[in-house]
Amino acid sequence: MKQRKPDDPLAIAIVATPEAAASVVYGIYEVMSSVGLAWQLLHRQHPAPVFKPVVLSMDGQPLRTFNGATIHPDGRFADHPSPDIVIIPDLAVMPGDPVPNTYSAIADWICGAHAEGAIVCSVCTGSTLLAMTGLLDGEDATTHWAWENDFRSRFPRIKLRKERVLVPAGEGHRVITAGSTTSWHDLLLYLIARVHSLEEARRIAKFFLLQWHADGQLPFASLTVTRQHKDPLVGAAQLWAGDNYASATPVAAMVEQSGLTERSFLRRFRAATGQSPIEYVQTLRIEEAKHLLETTDMPPDDIAGEVGYVEASSFRRLFRKLVGLSPAAYRRRMLPPPAAFFQAAAG
Repeated sequence: MKQRKPDDPLAIAIVATPEAAASVVYGIYEVMSSVGLAWQLLHRQHPAPVFKPVVLSMDGQPLRTFNGATIHPDGRFADHPSPDIVIIPDLAVMPGDPVPNTYSAIADWICGAHAEGAIVCSVCTGSTLLAMTGLLDGEDATTHWAWENDFRSRFPRIKLRKERVLVPAGEGHRVITAGSTTSWHDLLLYLIARVHSLEEARRIAKFFLLQWHADGQLPFASLTVTRQHKDPLVGAAQLWAGDNYASATPVAAMVEQSGLTERSFLRRFRAATGQSPIEYVQTLRIEEAKHLLETTDMPPDDIAGEVGYVEASSFRRLFRKLVGLSPAAYRRRMLPPPAAFFQAAAG
């Protein structure tokens, strides 16, 4: 981080593009503007701002985002070459779609800011723009779990850690990626604790009711998000598996229905989906188990049998591997608010 006077607030540049979510842009702005102020004013203490965020875009003009909200930038990238921290919010760039032409120029500006000592960060799919800088090449990173296949395809030199919510990387940990959309909470609390104090991070968390996603992304991820393909034979096998995943021998049945040899079918299935047939069946089973844990009172061992596992211990091991929690812990994590919550809201 570049040199500054001890009392000067740290300059935070928030990247604004038409693909950004206005709620995240201004959520970051609001929280970081409040560090050193909100808690202190609340408790009649001397306030002293720690950060000075600005929203920047290519031309500094108002821009309409993908969801219809309007962002009013504070200036242009060119006028702020040396911020202390750069934060890229999530971007609505769908898997497989080309990135906007303007991203190359923004990536160049980010590289320049990093070279001047800035910490550069991304939230959710903002990792796509950060990855374009090359600063993540050979490094660990994370992104939104649903963009896993697209990210791996676009940036094969980056070591994706989809289970992680927050991944500091690079020399001095000056390149940071955060996972899904609301992981900007985790990112901001991390930054506050890192460059100011852990106590102030705790205060801001209390003031704004922010929470660390300590369990990572896996408990929230849909296991059945698979890449698109045009192989009708594999597609038919997937449809069959969707109705028959509890079968004792689902892969053998899919092979028989395909009319191929087992070796040919396994190779063709992986080429189309990126998974082996048994991995695909396992994701279907665990996704159904998650649904049953969320919506029923069935004991986990009974759910294991319901989705096709003879050995409950095998089910529990696989569930923890894919979801990051035990079945019982997942059920507790996904409990809805008590009925009294909704009664109070209605009343």
